[in-house]
Amino acid sequence: MNDSIQDRHYMAAALRLGRSHLGQTSSNPSVGCVIVKDGEIVGEAVTAVGGRPHAETQALAMAGPKAHGATAYVTLEPCSHHGKTPPCANALVAAGVARVVIAVEDPDPRVSGRGTRILREAGIEVVTGVLAQDARRHLAGYLMRHIQKRVHVTLKLAVSADGMLGRKGQGQVAITGPISRAQVQLLRAETDAILVGIGTARADDPELTVRLTGMAHLSPLRIVLDRRLELPLTSRLVTGARQFASVCACCGGQGFLADDGQCVRAAALAEKGVEIIEMADVPELLAHLAARGLSTLMVEGGAMVAKTFLDQGLVDRIHLYEGADLIGAEGIASPLTRANIPKDFVLSRRTSFGADRFHEYERDF
Repeated sequence: MNDSIQDRHYMAAALRLGRSHLGQTSSNPSVGCVIVKDGEIVGEAVTAVGGRPHAETQALAMAGPKAHGATAYVTLEPCSHHGKTPPCANALVAAGVARVVIAVEDPDPRVSGRGTRILREAGIEVVTGVLAQDARRHLAGYLMRHIQKRVHVTLKLAVSADGMLGRKGQGQVAITGPISRAQVQLLRAETDAILVGIGTARADDPELTVRLTGMAHLSPLRIVLDRRLELPLTSRLVTGARQFASVCACCGGQGFLADDGQCVRAAALAEKGVEIIEMADVPELLAHLAARGLSTLMVEGGAMVAKTFLDQGLVDRIHLYEGADLIGAEGIASPLTRANIPKDFVLSRRTSFGADRFHEYERDF
């Protein structure tokens, strides 16, 4: 293989590693690192659960003396600042690697450009931009948090063959099959937070946890857009709040909690373990979540919430699942189908899950 093909091959391996810990590395990105010597992978790692140790130091420890003269493939620019662990750029220098191939530069101002400079000043060959588009997709949440100071938003919609989200007055209606539903559970496990509107919370009484066997601990922070704090105390989101964190977000202006009735409801929810936050609007909520160290948000329902995010240009990725059955005239129309995808989104993936069709759309940032 020539260098470009070889670099792409090993960077793809590093990207697969990085994807394996999405949603599990706290505020740190899930980075993959592969160390190659004489055509053999001698070390490989992903950012550890919780965010430390970093991928590079783990891969170097696996490689040992074989790291000397090797090439390291890293999905994100190695860190250059002293935090709870020494800089990864310095660790690569100390190990004597000859070459470092990087997918994307780290936008964190503590790192941006400094990691590559440390490597080059030590005489290490540095190549950047290999499979950069794929890396940006995998690291979208982390990049968005540092570049635009808000969480990256994925809108998930399951629509019937006639473009409906559900049936009026019947709460949750099964639109897609078990394979699609399992895919949604995997997406939840990779996501830092999940959001629904109060209408969906009251009609469907969802848990919004990861229901795959052995993966409940990967459940995201559960958020309800609830301007008047109407979430029932008997709902699953409230009764399970001490096991799986729940937030009621009052968006729509400041001062709502000055109302006596609101204060009573807020106190009752807080007593059950539900966090109450008051935000001026949804963009402020997204910035607030990013400031807390969260990187990704999945918006799962309902129609009004989906329309709000779309109308305000706050959706970065769309996961559209299409069931095979019709709902008919009593259906709740989806604000989005394949027929009206916004023009700034491009189709990045399509496949079938049993009888269902799946389309993923993304836009650059």
